[in-house]
Amino acid sequence: MSSFYHGAVLRLSVFGQSHAEAVGMTLDGLPAGLPLDLQRLQRFLDRRAPGRNDWSTPRREEDSPEFLCGLKDGKTCGAPLTAVIRNRNTRSGDYEQLRRLPRPGHADYTAQCRYGGFQDASGGGHFSGRLTAPLCVAGGILLQMLETRGIRIDARIFSIAGITDNAPFTGSVSEKAFPTVSDAEGVRMREAIAAAGAEGDSVGGVIECRACGVPAGLGTPMFDGVENRLAQLAFAIPAVKGIEFGSGFGAAALRGSENNDPYVFEGGSVVTETNHAGGILGGITTGMPVVFRVAVKPTPSISRPQKTVNLETRQPETLRVQGRHDPCIVPRAVPVVEAVAAIAIADLILEG
Repeated sequence: MSSFYHGAVLRLSVFGQSHAEAVGMTLDGLPAGLPLDLQRLQRFLDRRAPGRNDWSTPRREEDSPEFLCGLKDGKTCGAPLTAVIRNRNTRSGDYEQLRRLPRPGHADYTAQCRYGGFQDASGGGHFSGRLTAPLCVAGGILLQMLETRGIRIDARIFSIAGITDNAPFTGSVSEKAFPTVSDAEGVRMREAIAAAGAEGDSVGGVIECRACGVPAGLGTPMFDGVENRLAQLAFAIPAVKGIEFGSGFGAAALRGSENNDPYVFEGGSVVTETNHAGGILGGITTGMPVVFRVAVKPTPSISRPQKTVNLETRQPETLRVQGRHDPCIVPRAVPVVEAVAAIAIADLILEG
């Protein structure tokens, strides 16, 4: 199984399974001569890596990419760029029962239907959040490229377990250990994660992302607009179940006079006084920050008893999930959201 993204210029393939020898990616379409800061890329990957804190899975992986081709003397050489990340801390025996007892909320049953029982169930196989590690390799490289063009992408935790951080998101908080604007709300969120984990349960939340410096005029209307392309990549993150741009669903409760963004001149450029549109109108960027939020579901692998069926006996059973899992995916998903935003926006930039 391999997953592909075919952009206008960029082509991305993500491959591997959670407990296979490695996971990896191939990124084609990068301009030659792009310098890559490997230490900075590693710091970005460390933000997503498991086993770093008490709100993530205890499975610890170094997540250090090995570049097989596409780099020469620290710069892209025009060939497809391929990197792998080794899986070193696996416990596949924890997942033996999942071939016959599918986890509620996970892709075990749909994988069984699609691949006829030949799928790798260990750690979720190709459906695991582990596959977001190579996704972050691609996105981390493109974040560096975009910054050379004056574009900065940051994400933060907007809410967890119904606890919302309403503080204005105007700058970078991404590299904080727990990326919220308000430290007080961050404490409440961490307490909610700990409480759910202690009960063998999990919680979800919302991540907000901002791309500043994106020029006006990128994208096309209808089927290949900026929202379309961002949404396609956002749903590559296994736990994402919804997306909204700007005011999003909140716009449905506003009047037109409240939701419209008035135009003004500022510094010789056209800008808007507000940004309810999230930097996109008619599928095309306005020059204002591109703002979107994604809904992240609670981790489906929980240790509380759950109702399922035995696919062999066709009888109801109770499942207690084994293994090591995050009580909340949201904090580790923040850099993944930045990565997919970088892939979409870089493709738009390279398309011109």
